[in-house]
Amino acid sequence: MRNTSVEELSKQVTILKRYCICVTILLFAMISVCYFIGSSNNKELTVERINIVEADGTLRMVISNRARQHPGRMDNKDLPERDRPAGLLFFNDEGDECGGLGYNGNKKEAAMFMTMDQYKNDQIMTISYDQENSSGKPARSYGFTLNDRDELPLSGQISYFDSLKKLKDTSAYAQGLRRFKAEGHLAQRMFLGKNKSGEVGLFLTDTKGRPRLRIFIDKKNEPIFQALDENGNVKEK
Repeated sequence: MRNTSVEELSKQVTILKRYCICVTILLFAMISVCYFIGSSNNKELTVERINIVEADGTLRMVISNRARQHPGRMDNKDLPERDRPAGLLFFNDEGDECGGLGYNGNKKEAAMFMTMDQYKNDQIMTISYDQENSSGKPARSYGFTLNDRDELPLSGQISYFDSLKKLKDTSAYAQGLRRFKAEGHLAQRMFLGKNKSGEVGLFLTDTKGRPRLRIFIDKKNEPIFQALDENGNVKEK
C-alpha cells in the first residue's frame, strides 16, 4: 500500500509540474504582449480592464481590477454581479468561463489562486494560497487541490443555491450544502501541500469526500502515515 501511495504522489507531482509550466508560459506570453504594446508606442498601458475576443466577438480572456471584474459567464448568459478579486479569467470556445487566476490581500486576509474548471461546471484543479490573520497569529494553507464533480451543470448549481439563500435560514442553508455534497455533486479528492494545522503532505479522500489516506510531516517534524476507514478511524497496521 505504501508503494501505491508513493506512486500516486509521484503522479500528482507530475501533474502539478505540468500545470505550473503551462501557467508560466501563458503569463510570460501575456507579459511579452503587454511589453510589445507599450514599447511600440514608448508609453505605458494603464487600464482597468482588458477584454480579449475572437474575430466574431466571442470573449476569450479578461484581465481586470476588482471593481470591473467579470462576474463569469455560462450558456451565453452572464452570471449575477458579485464581488470578485482582481485577476485573469479564461473563457472556452463557447464563451463559458473555464478557469483563471485571482488574488487579493490586506491586513485581515490574503489569497492567490489558479483554477481549471470542468466543462459546464466549476473548479476541479486549483493551486492556491490562503492566509487569515484574525486570530493574531497567521493561519496559512497552500497547495494543489483536485475536486470531483458530477454532471450537474453550473447553471443547476446556481439555481439550487439561490433557492437555499431565499430561505434566509442559516441552518437550512448548511443542511442544503451537506445534502449537495452527499449527493455526489462535489467532493475534494486530494490536497497536496500545507494545511492550517501545520501539516505538510498528501491528503486523499474517497468519492464521498471522506478522508482515507494521509501521508504528512506534522508540526513536530514527525513523519505520519494514516490509512482511515470510512468513519475516519485510523486502521491498525
